[in-house]
Amino acid sequence: MEWEFTPQQVVKGEASYGLAEFRRDLLEEIRINIPGADEQALDPVFRLVYDMHYWLATGNAYRGFEQGFHERPELVMLLRAAHSQSAPNVEMLGAILQRSIMDGVEAGASLDLALERAATSHQALVAHGPTPAAKVA
Repeated sequence: MEWEFTPQQVVKGEASYGLAEFRRDLLEEIRINIPGADEQALDPVFRLVYDMHYWLATGNAYRGFEQGFHERPELVMLLRAAHSQSAPNVEMLGAILQRSIMDGVEAGASLDLALERAATSHQALVAHGPTPAAKVA
């Protein structure tokens, strides 16, 4: 994905770009890279690629993520292709997550509480919110 702002601007609060927008844009990028796929086929690919981005943005090594799919070579190939192009997206997602934590601290929460709130907010958006596929189509 390409943006008119940098991850550093997101971290500093100079650019307003949140998790919902990132997920929307990632879905669109996947849609462009898999032309002709219907929403039902795109959703699991989106979720897998997003989970990989999140894994990497939170400081984990790619190999650890891929190991979970060693019995599914077709998914490993998809992950490797997505990973080869993921650096800018991972950096941006990391900035969004960092900004979310900083928002909590700036609102007066302790770092531990800000981390907990950011994690809870992320989980709610990813697990309980509408999928981007439902919102973008």
